[in-house]
Amino acid sequence: MNTAVDVTSKVDALLEVARTEAAFDYDIAEMLPLQLEAMNERFQDRIDKIKLLRNRAEAGGVSQVRQASDIVPLLFAHTAYKSYPESWLTEQKWDRMGRWLDTVTTGRVEPIDTSDVNGLDDWLGRLESQGHYVSCSSGTTGKCAMMTANARDLEFSGQSLLQALIWAGLKPNQDRRIVGIGQTASSPRARASGRPMMEAIAAKGLAPLTPNTPTITVGAVTEMIVLRKKLADGIATPSEIARYEAESAARQKAMDSAIEQTVEAVIAHRHEKLHISTMFAALYRLAEGVRARGFAAKDFHPENTVYMTGGLKRAQVPANYREVISQTFNLSPQNTIMGYGMQELNSNAPRCRCGRYHMPAWTMLLLLDEAGEKLIEPPKTGEVEGRAAFFDLSLDGRWGGVISGDKVRVTWERCACGARSPSIADDIQRYADGASGDKIACAGAIDAYVRGVS
Repeated sequence: MNTAVDVTSKVDALLEVARTEAAFDYDIAEMLPLQLEAMNERFQDRIDKIKLLRNRAEAGGVSQVRQASDIVPLLFAHTAYKSYPESWLTEQKWDRMGRWLDTVTTGRVEPIDTSDVNGLDDWLGRLESQGHYVSCSSGTTGKCAMMTANARDLEFSGQSLLQALIWAGLKPNQDRRIVGIGQTASSPRARASGRPMMEAIAAKGLAPLTPNTPTITVGAVTEMIVLRKKLADGIATPSEIARYEAESAARQKAMDSAIEQTVEAVIAHRHEKLHISTMFAALYRLAEGVRARGFAAKDFHPENTVYMTGGLKRAQVPANYREVISQTFNLSPQNTIMGYGMQELNSNAPRCRCGRYHMPAWTMLLLLDEAGEKLIEPPKTGEVEGRAAFFDLSLDGRWGGVISGDKVRVTWERCACGARSPSIADDIQRYADGASGDKIACAGAIDAYVRGVS
């Protein structure tokens, strides 16, 4: 590598690769030493700043990162970001939630006056005034994961996503109308990552096609999750049951309205170049609505583009859902952009024309056994299956090492597309969907430590 050779920081040297053509096409044998040096640099700087990291280092007996196996004990289970006691959230104990967040954050989460905090959204807003931009996953089991970022993280997230999409084939020609399906919870990460992409592809003067529906806040989503769990546990009061049913009906009506409005909008503008950015399940519903009105690929512009990510999230769709989407909106393979990422990371892996997700140079892919305890050494040839773990060096506001819940097939060989970076097959599964569920060995120890400190 001859990129950013004058940069003293190994971390900064790797992040500079994001500005070059080597971002997703690099010789891993040449890149690995720089990655390990950068990880050790990050580890030495963060060990006294992130309380959970110090605990993991002491428990694993790690003082230096010299090889990939040294990183495994330092990884956080993805559940670490929802390791707070559920009662703290449901009972709105914001002072305790702040102390919990402080254990997994680089910068200190200073105590604030929480006596007049009005719900989760208000608390998140006050954290943002401190420079802590917290994004929450919607969750499905009663708690949402909360991941903080700083301003540097948000800026890098947007620029790196744009580079990933360009590498995958998206042309930043500012020549198309943006289509938004709506009804997704807004977060600092989502807003920041999407902005550069929209600016690069949206035609000047063309307003986006966005349905007129109420904004969903993280607090509103979380409240519904809590109520759903109370119902499942049989502890919901009659008034809570009534509120849940009313809110569920209202939200379903809003979601249906968003789809209907977007169906009408894309049909009305079908001869324009459109760009749709959403998740598979929502896009499939949109395609169904368009086809029900008698429109299909022949009616849409041949240069339409789409960016899809996020998986199905357990949505029930037919096996040929991707074909239905492509055939509805006249999407060619080169204009169907897909990415692999997760809230716990700050970076995305774009999909190549051969259907594989390629890792950026600043995000190291580590393959672990199902328990998340042992490193699976990369084979020289062929493909190997295991649990995906990552170290994202672009993360500044929190620790970049995470054990995911994803079961993946990985190769470190050159891809048929020509890119030399490690790549993941496009058939990712969730351990949580398996018969034995998702059981990461270190998750219990992490939860116990975090609760004890906070």
